[in-house]
Amino acid sequence: MKLQDRIALVTGAASGIAQAVAIRFAAEGAAVMAADMDEKNGLETVTRIRAAGGLAEFIRLDVSSSDQVNQGVQRTIDTLGGLHILFNGAGILAYGTAVETSEQTWNRVMAVNLTGTFLCSKACLPHMIAQGWGSVINVASTTGAHDACAQAVAYVSSKGGVTLLTRAMAIDHAKQGVRVNAICPGPTDTPMLRKALTPEQLEAFAKTFPMGRLGRPEELTGAAVFLASDDASFVTGTMLYVDGGQTAEV
Repeated sequence: MKLQDRIALVTGAASGIAQAVAIRFAAEGAAVMAADMDEKNGLETVTRIRAAGGLAEFIRLDVSSSDQVNQGVQRTIDTLGGLHILFNGAGILAYGTAVETSEQTWNRVMAVNLTGTFLCSKACLPHMIAQGWGSVINVASTTGAHDACAQAVAYVSSKGGVTLLTRAMAIDHAKQGVRVNAICPGPTDTPMLRKALTPEQLEAFAKTFPMGRLGRPEELTGAAVFLASDDASFVTGTMLYVDGGQTAEV
């Protein structure tokens, strides 16, 4: 129970990595506010947490809207009694080169992946600073934090931005007791990736990495718990790669 008596806001909690993290945080003793635009699956996350004996609530949240973010953070504090951990898990994926990517697609990817991370952090940081401690955990990516890839210019750029945003916030708030880190997943078997690639493409993709398979969302949760917990009390500004060896050979 590494997160006993902690309160966590988890964005993107309706599916994938963030859903797995929300469930794991609750299992480790945290009260969880699960936030997502997908109300049906977000409520399913809450149901699963409660069925296992955990404490969770749901809010519908578009992380690209500052008004919704500010209201969601305040509701988390009012409902659960505080805020100690922010997991910025909301994210979207779009493929295309700079020539092929529309301005609308570029803006939406940036709005969710980068601006959403900024807005949620901006709203949560004052509360963490006031209490003298807190943990912000962003989701970057091996693609963007370590290297680039073809045909994903908006996604790569957004995750590169998350990487440097993480480091900048870590420096700014280290003396105020707030740690800011990022998890960099390798290719992970999530609904987002399955929507982007066919089963045959996924199988071929997975075989290109050292472990020969995709990661599973639950395999990212240990890293998130570590960064959220007192075990990481001297860890800030770190990009923690959980990628099955992907970046070791790039």
